[in-house]
Amino acid sequence: MNAFQNGPTTEEANRLKVAAGICGILLGSLGIHKFILGCTGAGLVMLLVSVLTLGFLSPIMGVIGMIEGIVYLTRSDEQFLDTYVVRKRSWF
Repeated sequence: MNAFQNGPTTEEANRLKVAAGICGILLGSLGIHKFILGCTGAGLVMLLVSVLTLGFLSPIMGVIGMIEGIVYLTRSDEQFLDTYVVRKRSWF
């Protein structure tokens, strides 16, 4: 069941934006920010790349996560809502 029955409000999108942005910056290599946004496929890719390479590619996933976290936090609430919540854009 979708948590946003009638679509998310700007306030709910702002909470998602902040949570995903902070997790992207701090835990980017694990893809936690992707799971927060409901992009489980992209989250699994980031997590598995980090884990299955025994951490060797983890810094690359961390940089991608940090960039995405910064992008999330610098978008306006309306842009974030449209791009990452409504359209479910997975990368950047």
